[in-house]
Amino acid sequence: MARQPDDKAAAKFSSEDSALVRELALLLDETSLTEIEIERAGLRLRVARNISVAATMPVAAAPAALPVAASAVAPATAAADLSKHPGAVTSPMVGTAYWAPEPGAKPFIDVGTKVSVGQTLLIIEAMKTMNQIPSPRAGTVTQILVEDGQPVEYGEPLVIIE
Repeated sequence: MARQPDDKAAAKFSSEDSALVRELALLLDETSLTEIEIERAGLRLRVARNISVAATMPVAAAPAALPVAASAVAPATAAADLSKHPGAVTSPMVGTAYWAPEPGAKPFIDVGTKVSVGQTLLIIEAMKTMNQIPSPRAGTVTQILVEDGQPVEYGEPLVIIE
C-alpha cells in the first residue's frame, strides 16, 4: 500500500480508508489479480499481492522441472487444437464455469446430449454474475472440456458440438 509522501495525508487516514484497503484486498483474492491501484480525492492507494518468483524456480531443481514443463505443453497444445475445432464453443469471458444452475442440481448437458440453438450449455460466473452460455448451433455434445467449478479464460474451448 502506497500513499502520497505527505505527513498531512498520513494524518487523514480514516476508517473509510481502512475499509477500502480491505475491500481491495478481497477483490485481489476474488479476481486473482496481483495488484490494484486507485486514486481519488488526492488519496493514492496501491494494494499488491506478494508473489515470490524465486521460490517457484529453484536453481538446483531446474533439471527436475524440465520434464514437468514439457508435459504441461502438451495439454496447452491440445487445448489450442480443440479451439480450432469447427464444433468448439469457446468462452466469451473470463470466469468460473459451472455445469448446473446450482450445486447438486442436474447438469445442463452431458456427453451425448442433443442440443438446439440457444439452449444453455453451462454457466460462467464473472464478478458475482451468472452468465448462461447458449449453444450457437444444434447438434450433439461430443466433449465437455472443462470441469465443474473450473476457472476459464476468454476464448478457451468449453464444449464440442457436432
